[in-house]
Amino acid sequence: MREKIGTASATRGRRTRIEDLRRQELIDAAHRVFLRHGLSGLTTTRICKEAGMSQGILTYYFSGKDEVLFAMVRKNNRVLVEQVVENMRTARTRWDRLNGIIAGNFPAGHFVQEVALAWLSICAASGQEPRFARLQQLFYARLTSNVVSAVVPVLDRDTAVQLSYTIGAQIDGLWLRRATDAAMTRDRAVELCQWTVTTIIGAETLAALKADCIGTPGG
Repeated sequence: MREKIGTASATRGRRTRIEDLRRQELIDAAHRVFLRHGLSGLTTTRICKEAGMSQGILTYYFSGKDEVLFAMVRKNNRVLVEQVVENMRTARTRWDRLNGIIAGNFPAGHFVQEVALAWLSICAASGQEPRFARLQQLFYARLTSNVVSAVVPVLDRDTAVQLSYTIGAQIDGLWLRRATDAAMTRDRAVELCQWTVTTIIGAETLAALKADCIGTPGG
């Protein structure tokens, strides 16, 4: 009896891994189609052809194209989240932590025109798609929380929140700029965001952030 239960459990485990793999393959295929054809060109037919699967398989794992699209957007957002968390985890000073937040929002290898254009189309669709709007709201809430954790108590909380809004607006603007300006490199974007922050907070606060060692935060 135990042997049968163990076999059934192993079978379910293999099936779950295969299902996860198939879902990820469809999400990755949707991302490639999205980058080539944009939001309007993201069709079920193209996704399935790119993944080398039938439309029946797509509808088995997802309710439709929109669910694949949402899963793809969530995955891309996680890239930014994971990079920011890693940067914050290895920070030694509050200034390192703030810099890690800024740099993490321009991940190396992702700050390219195709991704920027795709991101803009998702932002435009947020007005009609509440799920995309909620993802944006979560992004801004997380950004505010991270910035506050980086600069308080060197700065008071109200000032830290204002700073997070300024950083968020510049992140959005630089991604927009990247969509149309090939000269806007990842390093240039990070540099501009850092310049804005240092100009706003001033030399005295900058020195205090650099001097305040915080050890290894948990992220």
